[in-house]
Amino acid sequence: MLDFQVIADSLPLYAGGVLVTLKLLIIALALGLAFAIPLALLRVSRSPLLNAPAWLYTYVIRGTPMLVQLFLIYYGLAQFAAVRESVWWPYFSSATFCACLAFAINTSAYSAEILAGSLKATPHGEIEAARAMGMSRFTLYRRILLPSALRRALPQYSNEVIMMLHTTSLASIVTLIDITGAARTVSARYYMPFEAFITAGLFYLALTFILVRLFKLAEGRWLVHLAPRKN
Repeated sequence: MLDFQVIADSLPLYAGGVLVTLKLLIIALALGLAFAIPLALLRVSRSPLLNAPAWLYTYVIRGTPMLVQLFLIYYGLAQFAAVRESVWWPYFSSATFCACLAFAINTSAYSAEILAGSLKATPHGEIEAARAMGMSRFTLYRRILLPSALRRALPQYSNEVIMMLHTTSLASIVTLIDITGAARTVSARYYMPFEAFITAGLFYLALTFILVRLFKLAEGRWLVHLAPRKN
């Protein structure tokens, strides 16, 4: 049987882990989306000089495991004396900074491809209508293409956010006490891995449910015009 007393005694540790997980998730998503938008614009460019570097970036990041990327940033960069002696070393010696950077880089590649796909799927009529009104290329992207693409990308982006939530569990490998880190601590302290990790799983499940509901509300508001009309 489950030892509910161990779970109850460990709830404060899990609560702290939830805060760390949310912190990592929010920072990674914010930085990743900020980088993904210009990347997506480069991906839909007709110029090979602009498109090719963006394609290479997304291909490499999506083609390598997240764990490898995290290890390269947290452990790999430390072997270079130039990094250790630079002004950036206080940041790269921080597990939180390295985890956020690795997660942001990873999600930026996936988000860029999602946004690029949405940009390419923009109805041609919207573009023609904007051009007929005399909009410049910058205004066209700012007022028509990007807002429209961001709205249509919501269903796919919601999956990326949930995947990134689960990916944050890797932060425990670089000493951070997130939800998975809390579970590992409880398992080592009480020698009860089942109680420890089933509790962590329930916390992730609850966070996933909240995120799904939030995105459903967002889709209901911003994608209502794409819903089939009722007779």
